[in-house]
Amino acid sequence: MSGAPVNVICMKWGKRYPARYVNILYRSIGRNLSRPFRFVCLTDDPAGFVEGIETHPFPENPGITQAKWPNVFLKLVMTRDGFANLEGPTLFLDLDLVILDSIDCFFDYQPGKNCIIHNWIERRKQILRPRPDIGNSSIFRFEAGKSQYIYDTFIREMDRAQDRSIFQTEQAFLTYAMKERYWWPEKWVRSFKYNCRPAFPLNLISAPKKPEGAKFLVFHGKPDPPDAVDGISTGKIHHRVLPAPWVAEYWKE
Repeated sequence: MSGAPVNVICMKWGKRYPARYVNILYRSIGRNLSRPFRFVCLTDDPAGFVEGIETHPFPENPGITQAKWPNVFLKLVMTRDGFANLEGPTLFLDLDLVILDSIDCFFDYQPGKNCIIHNWIERRKQILRPRPDIGNSSIFRFEAGKSQYIYDTFIREMDRAQDRSIFQTEQAFLTYAMKERYWWPEKWVRSFKYNCRPAFPLNLISAPKKPEGAKFLVFHGKPDPPDAVDGISTGKIHHRVLPAPWVAEYWKE
């Protein structure tokens, strides 16, 4: 491996995701990224992390009043110049991801630009209207040291950022604050919920299949990766998932 290291950053707080999720993400990147990288986890509890994972404390609440701090608005704060001494291409990743193949392309694609997932919407909603121009912040890239304008927009418009009648989610505001942004190619990033799990009633008889050509599999909401491995037989019938043991081949330390 050669060249300047790139950055990968994630965050962990609360009890939903144990240290294992951070470790698996770190190990998965090591297997699927051919260049040197710095891996930083924003957390208040680094217990159980494997060697090689840098940790950084949560910054002070910049003024969020509508939700307990820390929360997803951390994704806006980390774009501040000098944050965690980050510099250069920086890829943010949520913890509930599965890496299926090489992710070098996520640093080669549209160099120097902001890149983010084009957020998915339910299949039935796509019949009536196209997907809105809103990103999904499970995977986004920015240039650390050159993205202060994203943070400044957040600080300047914090009240609007928290107003759900204007921006329904943090990722909608992030998309807006990026100003210029590019969607990741559809084939690279797939949703387990929308691209793997068959639609009802086929989900009751057909197991989820690995999407061809995908680099990342995003588990936004439920199920989480270990749930997909074992399957989910309870709850709403249209949300049930037959076991997908192939997920365990990729989601591992």
